[in-house]
Amino acid sequence: MWLNKIDGHLREFHGALWAAIDELAANNGLTACGLARRSGLDLTTFNPSKRHHFHSDRPRFPTFETLNRVLCATNTTWPEFIEMVMAKMP
Repeated sequence: MWLNKIDGHLREFHGALWAAIDELAANNGLTACGLARRSGLDLTTFNPSKRHHFHSDRPRFPTFETLNRVLCATNTTWPEFIEMVMAKMP
C-alpha cells in the first residue's frame, strides 16, 4: 500500500517537473526544442515522447546537469525553479 502511495507522489512530481520545464520554455518564447537548443542539449531532449521509458511507461526524469543547463540558459535560479515545480503539484 505505501508503495502505491510513493508511486502516486512520484508521478505527480514527474508531471509538475515537466510542466515547469515547459513553462520555462514558454516564458522565454521557446518551444521545448528551442529550450534544448539554447541549453546546448540534443534537440529531442524535452520531447513528450522522451518523458517516459518506451517499453514500461515508467517516468523519466532529466538529470541534474540537464536541469542546470536549462536554468543557466534561461537565467533562472534553483529556488525559482523549485518554486515553479511546487506550484504545479496537486
